[in-house]
Amino acid sequence: MKHQSGRHFLQIPGPTNVPDRVLRAIDSATVDHRGPEFQHLSKEVLGGLRQVFRTKSPVVIFPASGTGAWEAALVNTLSPGDKVLMVETGHFATLWQNMANKLGLAPEFIKGDWRHGADPAAIEARLTEDKKHEFKAVCVVHNETSTGVVSRIGEVRKAIDRAKHPALYMVDTISSLASIDYRHDEWGVDVTVAGSQKGLMLPPGLSFNAVSDKALAAAKQAKLPRSYWNWEEMIASNKDGWFPYTPATNLLYGLQVSLRMLLEEEGLENVFKRHDRHAEAARRAVHAWGLEILCANPAEYSSSLTAVLMPEGHSEIKFREVVLERFNLSLGSGLTKLRDKVFRIGHLGDFNDLMLAGTLAGIEMGLALTGVPHKKGGVDAAMDYLLHSEVGRGAAKARAA
Repeated sequence: MKHQSGRHFLQIPGPTNVPDRVLRAIDSATVDHRGPEFQHLSKEVLGGLRQVFRTKSPVVIFPASGTGAWEAALVNTLSPGDKVLMVETGHFATLWQNMANKLGLAPEFIKGDWRHGADPAAIEARLTEDKKHEFKAVCVVHNETSTGVVSRIGEVRKAIDRAKHPALYMVDTISSLASIDYRHDEWGVDVTVAGSQKGLMLPPGLSFNAVSDKALAAAKQAKLPRSYWNWEEMIASNKDGWFPYTPATNLLYGLQVSLRMLLEEEGLENVFKRHDRHAEAARRAVHAWGLEILCANPAEYSSSLTAVLMPEGHSEIKFREVVLERFNLSLGSGLTKLRDKVFRIGHLGDFNDLMLAGTLAGIEMGLALTGVPHKKGGVDAAMDYLLHSEVGRGAAKARAA
């Protein structure tokens, strides 16, 4: 490839941009993972993660991608042939269902159109029909990364409760944790799945399970084979700040810094507000261009990413190629059912107003270069919102003072 000056705009919905401070922490000298320095680090990050998940329960860290956390959630709690209720909200919900099949479980998929989140009423109806309580778990993706659609996790919990069903409740937060408001304990989730490479502002390589007491009790009866993914050994070692096998020490140094940034310096509530604000600005740009957002229900819009439908007859693949070549800007592609139909704007993680404005400018110029029918003014609409929204006014007042 020819040299491109300036910094690459990585605006896919994960992996996200890693802050320089986090990169410098990862670059630290590796330490003895059985020494006191690592023990202190381990206790700090495990405590910080509980705050991010909003739980008092254990959080388990695996050296893995989010796919590993999916598998750990299933194999620690279920037995061969167990029925699992899952919801087709998009590409990643489908992959989780495929994994359940491969593991010898019996997933039942509530069909979806990839434009809406999980329907609490449909889940309640199916669980109410299950008089013998054959479903052992309900699995839902909180933020479907392939579609930019958020499922209402608290409402699904209420639906399970109304059905008086004892199934475990498992939730994938891989592209929502530390980006969109999430409450493991309050929403009665039994296993929350997450990964390092999105809102936690790290490279790929760490995966997480937040685990309720109910899930830990289920693990004592579960019959699916597990060794590497065994919670029991992890939690036992973690109590004293250790791991049962060699952890990803340098990624944990980066996690220590990112947790401090999220919890101590910005604060989770402000993190969520920032993501909400950038998402709204991006949507205003899409509307101004006259394009259509894939998510059909505004109540389910994602604050991590925005998926945009291409007009009929126009290729998102070609559009993204031009944007990458001309502006050094990477956008998310359409996956499986949405291939060549959707491009995705990631606006999560370490991200600010000027990064969003630059991203949207590259998109608007790319639309013109590739002849995609649109109206001008999307960037202006976004900038106007950013200038006059709450955070913008607060910053202006601070400068005036």
